[in-house]
Amino acid sequence: MKRTSVVASVLAATMALSLAACGSTASTSESAAASESTAASESTAASTSEAAESTEAAATGDFDTEQDITVISREDGSGTRGAFIELTGVEEKNDAGEKMDMTTEAAAIQSSTNGVMTAVANDETAIGYISLGSLNDTVKAVTVGGVEATAENVSNGTYTLARPFNIVTNGEPTDAVAVDFIAYCMSPDGQALATEEGYIGGEGTEFTSTQPSGSITVGGSSSVSPLMEKLIEAYKTVNPNATIEMLTTDSTTGVTGALDGTYTIGMASRELKDTETAEGATATVLAMDGIAVVVNPANTTADLSVDQIKSIYTGEATVWADVQ
Repeated sequence: MKRTSVVASVLAATMALSLAACGSTASTSESAAASESTAASESTAASTSEAAESTEAAATGDFDTEQDITVISREDGSGTRGAFIELTGVEEKNDAGEKMDMTTEAAAIQSSTNGVMTAVANDETAIGYISLGSLNDTVKAVTVGGVEATAENVSNGTYTLARPFNIVTNGEPTDAVAVDFIAYCMSPDGQALATEEGYIGGEGTEFTSTQPSGSITVGGSSSVSPLMEKLIEAYKTVNPNATIEMLTTDSTTGVTGALDGTYTIGMASRELKDTETAEGATATVLAMDGIAVVVNPANTTADLSVDQIKSIYTGEATVWADVQ
């Protein structure tokens, strides 16, 4: 009996110790879980706070105006550059009366409209200028002297940075396809298409295609080419007998190409120079277009005067605070 009692006592003690251990383990697990839950809550709260701060900063426009301005310009020969420097006063006359392009040497050069837009979209400190008809939401157009860059404001004359889109030929065109295509461009349908694409078209002249066959080449301005591409596509539905090839270069190449026969029709996004008309270049205004001054969407600058734009492009203003 005594042995049975001792065994029973040992078993009872063992069970008590086991139960105590289990209780301790459960308590430890519950404590760890509570700590993990508290940490997770604190982490979530911190993340929420950071997100709120980020959203608030974005809403208030956290842009450092003490940053250097990255000036983006078109290349020599660009009609957009030619019109821009003339309209903003970046082009000045020297003592001999010769016109001088005073664009800062620090400017990064882009050879196309898309190149300028990409450069500005990828750099929050950048500024550039593009065809109004090519404007999209990857960049932000500033108002100029308080006037928004719109087709309506170009048409009514309140937005002053505007220029013509010209079709250029060597004298009067003689190629049957060229004559028919130009007539289509200047028709009510062609001019309506220009307006639909964001440019300023006219009323147009009535047109009936003579259905000529053959091929021609159109080349020149990268600003005009998006509109020209649409016109070529539309013309093909009117006259499927013709083949039109388009080459995108720049306005000066468009004019010289029309003169030397490289292109049947040239494209220029500026007025013709006296030297070009003296050589026989003839221009037909296809449409009017504005020049939009664009910055990165993160830039809080909303308006610039023509004088401020000039100061940026001549290198006088070098940080954004200079034009605020």
